[in-house]
Amino acid sequence: MINKFEDYASVLDFLYTQLPMFQRIGGAAYKKDLTNTIALCDALGNPETKFKSIHIAGTNGKGSTSHYTASILQEAGYKIGLYTSPHLKNFTERIKIDGREMRSTDVMDFVNRNRGLIETVKPSFFEITVAMAFDYFAQEQVDIAVIEVGMGGRLDSTNIILPEAALITNISMDHQQWLGNDLSTIAKEKAGIIKEGIPVVISEKQDETVPVFKEVAQLRNAPIKFAQDDYHCSLANGVEVMKNGKPLFSLDNTYLPVYQENNLPGVLSLIDVLRSKSYHISEQNIVSGIVNMVKNTSLKGRWQVVQEQPRVICDVGHNHAGVELIISQLNREVYNKLHIVWGTVNDKDVTPILRLLPTDAAYYFCQAEIPRALSVTELEVKAQEVGLIGSSYQSVKDAFLAAQSNASKDDLIFIGGSTFTVAEIELL
Repeated sequence: MINKFEDYASVLDFLYTQLPMFQRIGGAAYKKDLTNTIALCDALGNPETKFKSIHIAGTNGKGSTSHYTASILQEAGYKIGLYTSPHLKNFTERIKIDGREMRSTDVMDFVNRNRGLIETVKPSFFEITVAMAFDYFAQEQVDIAVIEVGMGGRLDSTNIILPEAALITNISMDHQQWLGNDLSTIAKEKAGIIKEGIPVVISEKQDETVPVFKEVAQLRNAPIKFAQDDYHCSLANGVEVMKNGKPLFSLDNTYLPVYQENNLPGVLSLIDVLRSKSYHISEQNIVSGIVNMVKNTSLKGRWQVVQEQPRVICDVGHNHAGVELIISQLNREVYNKLHIVWGTVNDKDVTPILRLLPTDAAYYFCQAEIPRALSVTELEVKAQEVGLIGSSYQSVKDAFLAAQSNASKDDLIFIGGSTFTVAEIELL
């Protein structure tokens, strides 16, 4: 007889330490096929077939896109499941219904019911989390679930669903050792979520990726829409949305980070696809979903303002394209001096990204408490080589406290470099 866990802390310890976890250890946890996920879901009675879904992939923007989509559908009155990764603070952030995290008691129940299955299949942390989400959404009878891909698409554990529609956001260089060394190769991995006859929306038109998506969509008889053909969004002053060259709606008092200009067209095109499938979603639902996205979904870590005077902002963007967007947004902020708390991981070339950062900021280099963290000593050396000057701290907390100590009320403190750095900020 298999012993059951008596408390939630023991369950989390089992999930985090017994199962290979990409978030902590990197490539050793990456599985290159769907065998384990299929085995788990078969044993669970194929929960992925018991609810409708939307599948969202991409390099940058897929998290924001997933949350905006979920928020709009919630405003339209649907019961919405939302699966995203990684989490920042709590494991249950990954699995939500109508913005409420999965209950810890339900996590315990799932693991206790299926401990024998887990120990037989020996899945990765991500694989069991996907199976858990699908089982939870099926049991709770959601109307539709928004499912964010973890990495890639073709071989991602989420890719066993047959969705109502798929969406692929921006494609840029990230996780090259697993996905490929050029945009077209990476796009082909992402295009693996395109299913036979299922509509797909592409958020951004990029010269290297458009032919890939067109080819895969044609092979699979999948209707394809390029969102930027229909929609244009400007976030310079409030929110202004154009459709087919004509004003659709504007929100004067709504602040969104400028990089959402790349994500909203995809969201709006996806809503058009769902409307064509008889989902009842009004323009007011769309507007309210955009305005209330953070409140509806509890999104964290995307241009999140966590304190004023001094203003403290964090963002989990960490690859080249993501950091470019962060810098463009920082350039719109008004402040006296910029302080940057920065830590990153050890499985990517960080120098090209460090070159994007402003040389006139004060830096507080640090390393998160995970095996994947890049040594703060090495990070500071690499940063100095590209003209970034600062001090090293052995923890994110110490670096942030130093930044707070040095900053005046008119300064700006930015925290970033990796999801793990942001996750250790206690204000979140």
